[in-house]
Amino acid sequence: MACLSDESWGESLPTMLSERLSFNEEDKNGEANMNLMEFPFEKLFPVYAMGALKPLDQPDSVTLSDPIWDAVREEAKLEAEKEPILSSFLYASILSHDCLEQALGFVLADRLQNPTLLATELMDIFCDVIMSDRGMQHSIRQDVKAFKDRDPACLSYCSALLYLKGYHSLQSYRVAHALWNQGRKVLALALQSRISEVFGVDIHPAAKIGEAILLDHGTGVVIGETAVVGNRVSLMHGVTLGGTGKEIGDRHPKVGEGALIGACAIILGNINIGDGAMIASGSLVLKEVPPHSMVAGTPAKVIGYVDEQNPSLTMNHASTMILQMLLKIFSNMWLFLLEMEGPEELQIKNTRTSALEC
Repeated sequence: MACLSDESWGESLPTMLSERLSFNEEDKNGEANMNLMEFPFEKLFPVYAMGALKPLDQPDSVTLSDPIWDAVREEAKLEAEKEPILSSFLYASILSHDCLEQALGFVLADRLQNPTLLATELMDIFCDVIMSDRGMQHSIRQDVKAFKDRDPACLSYCSALLYLKGYHSLQSYRVAHALWNQGRKVLALALQSRISEVFGVDIHPAAKIGEAILLDHGTGVVIGETAVVGNRVSLMHGVTLGGTGKEIGDRHPKVGEGALIGACAIILGNINIGDGAMIASGSLVLKEVPPHSMVAGTPAKVIGYVDEQNPSLTMNHASTMILQMLLKIFSNMWLFLLEMEGPEELQIKNTRTSALEC
């Protein structure tokens, strides 16, 4: 750890950083203020925290306007000013990097490193994979937006990038998936093992997952080798997309776009979960689920249908489902009472039943 008693420093690190992380980064002539570069960060941070030593060949998606990366940087500057004790952490994680891809590579490498998987090596792997994959660059932005939009506990894009292990595990999986498709299966499986150990999320690198995904909390999520998850899906903690035994081949669930899967739901076998379906917390799903239906129970049964096209976006997986269940219970009770009244009331019951079915 660097010693702060060196006379060349003259003041504490947080104070110096906070002064240099103000929003006034351009001088009166419109040229970049170079005072930030004069600060001797190399005394404090390892090389991998300093960003690229030479400019990378960045794709158009990085060099053009990037609203999410701009927002991440502005949020990090504000946080550094409000909490000077975090200024060095924010500089190393975000402000020293040129783009979201590099910052994400640093954050993931810092979280997943161990004595045999060095941070420098991991960051090289993450950056090489992400910077060469235009689709992944789009996915990491759609994912962080999903966390910000759907998780009320997510305060900002910056907090999702820095602190949410659901986001970290999802992006680490994306790198492992790319490595798997490149034929580097041993490295992909090594990453899967490390992701499971650090984040408590076990996603096989061969699984196929779309974009704009929310892994809320992430803890205990298991997604098997042949599972497929569509775009805009939200999965709560403890969700399992698993097989039913020792069968080989295509053996895991296929989740349609916009589905919402509640906490600790278990979905087993090569079955389809329809687009916009909603699965209640704690359900055991063994049969296919129709699109835009609500299922609950062990084993799960259809209890109603949803009006939203993508319930994963509204995240309203409690009140609507409970209301539907209560309506069904009261409807059944009412029909039972009518049946006890006699033949005349039974006619009323049949008429009301037809109306309910409509």
